Amino acid sequence: MTIHTPLQSQQLHRACDPDQFTFQTTAEVPDLTDTIGQARAMDAVRFGSDIRREGYNLFVLGSPGMGRRSLVQQFLETKASQEAEPADWCYLNNFAQPHKPKVLKLPCGKGEELRLHMERLVDYLRSAIPVQFESEEYRTRVSAIQQEYNELQEREIAGLGEEAEKKEIILLRTPEGFALAPSHNREVIPPEEYDKLPQEKKDRIEADINELQTHLEKILSHLPQRRRERSERIKQLNHEIMLSSVAHMVDELRAIYAGLPDVLAYFDAVQQDMVMHVDDFRKPDESINISGMSIVTHQTFNNYQVNVLTVNHKKPGAPIVCEDNPTYSNLVGRVEHISQFGALVTNFTLIKPGALHRANGGYLLLDIRKVLMQPFAWEGLKRALQARKIHIESLGQVYSLVSTVSLEPEPVPLDVKVVLFGERIFYYLLQEYDPEFKELFKVAADFEETIERTPENHFLYAQLIAMLTRKEGLLPYDRHAVARVIDYSARLVEDSEKLSMHMRSIADLLHEADYWARANNSDAVRASDVQQAIDAQIRRQDRIRDHLYEAIQRDILMIGTQGAVTGQVNGLSVIELGGFAFAQPTRITATTRFGKGDVINVEREAKLSGAIHSKGVFILSSFLAARYAKDQPLALSASLAFEQSYGMIDGDSASLAELCALLSNLADAPVNQSLAVTGSINQLGQVQAIGAVNEKIEGFFDICNARGLTGNQGVLIPVTNVQHLMLRRDVVEAAAAGKFHIYAVADIDQAIALLTGLAAGEIGANGEYPHGSINGLVAARVAELGKISQSYLGNKSH
Repeated sequence: MTIHTPLQSQQLHRACDPDQFTFQTTAEVPDLTDTIGQARAMDAVRFGSDIRREGYNLFVLGSPGMGRRSLVQQFLETKASQEAEPADWCYLNNFAQPHKPKVLKLPCGKGEELRLHMERLVDYLRSAIPVQFESEEYRTRVSAIQQEYNELQEREIAGLGEEAEKKEIILLRTPEGFALAPSHNREVIPPEEYDKLPQEKKDRIEADINELQTHLEKILSHLPQRRRERSERIKQLNHEIMLSSVAHMVDELRAIYAGLPDVLAYFDAVQQDMVMHVDDFRKPDESINISGMSIVTHQTFNNYQVNVLTVNHKKPGAPIVCEDNPTYSNLVGRVEHISQFGALVTNFTLIKPGALHRANGGYLLLDIRKVLMQPFAWEGLKRALQARKIHIESLGQVYSLVSTVSLEPEPVPLDVKVVLFGERIFYYLLQEYDPEFKELFKVAADFEETIERTPENHFLYAQLIAMLTRKEGLLPYDRHAVARVIDYSARLVEDSEKLSMHMRSIADLLHEADYWARANNSDAVRASDVQQAIDAQIRRQDRIRDHLYEAIQRDILMIGTQGAVTGQVNGLSVIELGGFAFAQPTRITATTRFGKGDVINVEREAKLSGAIHSKGVFILSSFLAARYAKDQPLALSASLAFEQSYGMIDGDSASLAELCALLSNLADAPVNQSLAVTGSINQLGQVQAIGAVNEKIEGFFDICNARGLTGNQGVLIPVTNVQHLMLRRDVVEAAAAGKFHIYAVADIDQAIALLTGLAAGEIGANGEYPHGSINGLVAARVAELGKISQSYLGNKSH
């Protein structure tokens, strides 16, 4: 039997040599000037940000905490600072259709300038116009118009009076108006005297009065028209005065904005509207009484305001906008309402911009998870990108949920590069189920989770640590501390040949190690401070693990670490809770008997087995039949069980242990309980790599160490997992002292030989396995069961 030696201690942990660094602390190390190991992703970001074609927006893939956003944002800030500043966008009143505000594009910085100019214009007119209309010149001209019409009226009335006097009729002015009465010597004839007049004279007087009355009515019928004419002349005078005041000021603005025809057209509309609404500038503030409260109302002159949506001149270059709350209205904008006397009203000055407006001409950075969680936000974003316009509509208006009168603002043309950040699952799901996604986000920037562990990357990591310490105001790290952080990074990715790019975890460790260094009154962070931070992280999360291991120590959960038992193997599974993973040793047992070749997975029968675990059991069943029953029926039934397991089990990392338990039972060969097993098996009997190998080894070591190391205990792992070993220092030290062993196995034969102490045995030229070997014993048992089957079938047939 070939002796299988355990791994050497240097194979169990690839430590970073601090002597490879020429610096003493990171205070001597320059900042990192480039990204580490993200050439593919950054090339994609560079391409996606440079190409100016429709649909070439970016989706940045990767796990949270990798620093994707900061890297991309840093790159875009550098790029955007060299790009042209985008135009300002404003909303103006549409004097012809007030419910459809007009959009105005202005050169960068001109929007705010126009707004201030219009405010000054209105303020000037509000003070200047009342003065104009209170001047002596205005009053004189108004009086002249009124006097002209009064004199005309008086002349006509006087002419009528003279005509009446000739006919001995007098024209009287009464509070009710004019009256005609007979007279004698210019005195009104009393009624009693009038009655004494001859009838012929009375008829003549009445005829004259009727004729004069008709003439009087004709004169009076002209009065309303003349009043209107007088009012129109006064109104025209008001317009002339207003025009003279407005035109002077607007002409000055026209000179300033001479090269902007849209602004000049707006000034024409403003001037015309101001002249038409001259009375608004003459009215003083009014007060109204509502429920005993006196409220002063002001003329707001909102019609002449400029609603500047975006102001981009405060920072040079193209804008970069990060929207952390991407609701529908926060993306595309909204129209707000205000309450006035119990009613909701709005106007174009209440149009508020969204993130798309602020990022127009630049870059918009969004988290896809947050966008998808907000109702209608994803559809609103896609609609804007497809139309290349921003339509501001409230959801209530779109879906007819409310009847409030709202606005229909003119859409704003859109030119923006959208960068979505998200996990890979979102990218692949959208690619599969949203046909519009692939048309709008054609560039994927996939960030690496790990980088190669090389001396060059070790120094780059040191530069990264130096940069973070200076940026966060941390103590400098000495080279031994840097080496310990690099070891921690390799352990994060469960690979001695890789380093983690999960920047959040590294930054957290740097912060916590800095805390412990300051608590220890150190002027620099040392390796012991880093280790103390790592231990403290574990300590904060290991309560459940401690209770589980306590149950094992008290034999509540039965795990053997000494002796030998047939058909029983120590398997190793992993529990991950809240980002903390630890091993759970589990007793796996197997029983066999005469049967029809089926292997019963007790967990599967109890509906506690996941699909991958069930697949592993099917594979080992296939291996069993292929190796030991090629030319005969497999006349056995077997049962596999995870003892004291009361929850779901998934994964195939226990299939090697399950197969070893089966072979032990069939061969009646006891398994050494000092050893635990992890690994998956394929149909050819080869042992395949599994995950969390470090946690599994350390978990069984902790159980053995608590009970006392005997020098016989250890763990069997797949040989392909050796490169992933980054074990704790105490495990490495125990292995170096020969108190604990880690064996790397390549196939089932190596594993069963280690567990039973018997040779596995290779098949000979005669097609048989050596007598007394594990394979020989299993083959003999299978053959024996086959004979029993044949005898049983023969008796049954007879």
